[in-house]
Amino acid sequence: MMLTDSREYRPDPQLYLQLGELIASTGAAGFADQMLRLVEAQVPIHRLELSEWTLDPHQAHASQIEVLGSAGAANARPAAQSLRQPLLQRIMQMKDPLLIEFRAPPGPLHPRQNAHQCHLVSCSGSKRWVISFLRSPSQRAFSLSELSQLKSLSDTLLPLVEHHGQLLEQGPMRRSGSPLAEVEAGSLRQSFGERLAQEAVRLSIREQEVCLGLLTGGTVPEMAQRLNVKNSSVETYLKRATAKLGVSGRHGLAKWMASA
Repeated sequence: MMLTDSREYRPDPQLYLQLGELIASTGAAGFADQMLRLVEAQVPIHRLELSEWTLDPHQAHASQIEVLGSAGAANARPAAQSLRQPLLQRIMQMKDPLLIEFRAPPGPLHPRQNAHQCHLVSCSGSKRWVISFLRSPSQRAFSLSELSQLKSLSDTLLPLVEHHGQLLEQGPMRRSGSPLAEVEAGSLRQSFGERLAQEAVRLSIREQEVCLGLLTGGTVPEMAQRLNVKNSSVETYLKRATAKLGVSGRHGLAKWMASA
């Protein structure tokens, strides 16, 4: 099953905190675990797998499948490899991100072969990045509403997986499990600064602090107290910053940051 568009999905506020932590964990050992926690809060799954495919368009096969991370219940073999041919047929000629669903076939239960599976896929040239969501065969298949929710997360999650893969190629994985305060002051702040430089956008110090605070799950009152300003001032800083970035609101800010 493929979905090319979806209904407007309004995530709960906790998603922003989890998203800020996920952005900060790209390239780290705990990236897949962090993504699993984020997704599980929206749609029940028992396992998540991340992979990068390198395709050979002339031979119509995948010359390499690299696992970028996994989290959740143990699995004998990655879903991307157990469904190599069905997935390959779907993604060889893709031009836009896809959502692909495989329902568990009837028969004796087997957690690897029969799990309900949903795959988000993005592409660039011969590369494909795949997020595989697995649900136990003893559970029901993904509903249309759940598939819509997963699709709505794809614009944020797929660019992060691509960025995660690039960081893994550059060197050893960063230490995971850092306190959130350290994450905010370090990797997320650095990534945010790099994104601003990449887009040639100049934000004031206050605008940057508000954006970073909101990306890590802070509320407007908390940011106002931290900066010793009124709530309305924080909202003004956010409006100015998002206008310069060409996005709208906190969710737009998170998507902008995730597209690094």
